[in-house]
Amino acid sequence: MPKYLIAFVISVFFVNFILIKPANVFAMTGQASVNPNDFDGTDTERILQAIQKAKNTSNLVRIPRVNANGTNIWMIDSAILLPSNLTLILDNCTLQLSNSSRDNMFRSDNVGLGITNPEWNENINIYGIGKAILKGASNPRSTGDGARMLTLNPKEEQDKGNWRVSYGTDAGNPEMKQKGDWRNIMMLIGYVKNFTIKNVRFENTHGWTISFERTIGAELSDLTIFNEEFVRVNGEQHMVSNKDGINLRQGCKNFRIDNISGVTGDDFIALSNLDTAPELVKKNGDITDSMVTASRWYGPEDDIEQVVITNISCENRYRAIAIRASDQAGIHHVYINGVVFKANEGRHDAILIGGRGYGEESLPGKINSIHAMNIIGNGQSLVRIQAQVADCHFMNGMYSGENATATLYEIDSLTTSNVTQNNWIKVKY
Repeated sequence: MPKYLIAFVISVFFVNFILIKPANVFAMTGQASVNPNDFDGTDTERILQAIQKAKNTSNLVRIPRVNANGTNIWMIDSAILLPSNLTLILDNCTLQLSNSSRDNMFRSDNVGLGITNPEWNENINIYGIGKAILKGASNPRSTGDGARMLTLNPKEEQDKGNWRVSYGTDAGNPEMKQKGDWRNIMMLIGYVKNFTIKNVRFENTHGWTISFERTIGAELSDLTIFNEEFVRVNGEQHMVSNKDGINLRQGCKNFRIDNISGVTGDDFIALSNLDTAPELVKKNGDITDSMVTASRWYGPEDDIEQVVITNISCENRYRAIAIRASDQAGIHHVYINGVVFKANEGRHDAILIGGRGYGEESLPGKINSIHAMNIIGNGQSLVRIQAQVADCHFMNGMYSGENATATLYEIDSLTTSNVTQNNWIKVKY
């Protein structure tokens, strides 16, 4: 067996061995939990009442599979707001956004429309038991990010050359906002210290699946994301834009992202730190943006750093992992180990580092200390470098795309600093 394959197999075995997790001990403790079936009102109202009752007492809410209304689904009309010190158990249940909802499914309760000075939340945990599913609406009112105009016929608009569109039934309604925004993100967490989510499946979200802003200390594991680039309504397929998997924005630090798999309509995992020009900055709580907190880099406290990403298996037309920064904003100390990436239509790359079209180009060295090993992929490259990065190292990669090399530079490689490759090779499959 070739040496690079031996190294790859040993590394993957080691990573999977040390990351084997015990069963969810929390689910077996027998602690008293609050059940939303004990309350009256809509599904959303009952869940919020359960959270309120658990607050400062057990701090534990369990949503069961069977809804007291006789169904096996919980319909969510507006965001379930998550306070500090909450543990939410999704016990073999399915939650789905209703067709009347134009909001997140979950949001930390310290951020939102009109909250201009958010305080920090802490210690929020979401655990799925068995088959826990979070789904988008069957016929969503709004989809896409803050730059997408809503339309009932995205294909027709794209045929006219209007590409910044996305499906939504609010299209053409003069009383409704005609562009997407942060409410289309299924789970939105901002200004939170210590967040955990485990063993949950996401399906057909209205935009990004999960997005974190200024969050410190997060663990995401054993998640499945099925989020293709369209929604099917009455048998007809409509394009939905910006269907990323997991997004980290300004100020995200100390993250562990492990054992995530699935299909997305856009980047599977994106680390995006964009230093918006002052005149374009959206403030905290602004509904016209894709971020619920201020969309600017204000200093090193807004750097994205200390992120560990392991055991990723994904498929899309975009990237497995995209690392984008502009101007002074920093992204550094990112460790990636174990990615299997299938590029649909061979369009993009397993890993993107840099990002173009998001403001001023990243300053030299502001993206640094990116370490990636045990990467398998096709597409255009294993890694595409678009910025003057520093101290980035790549090891044990097998690339099976059409290009001659596993690394694609879109800048002069001599303008980078200390970038190395070891067993980073082109193979035939």
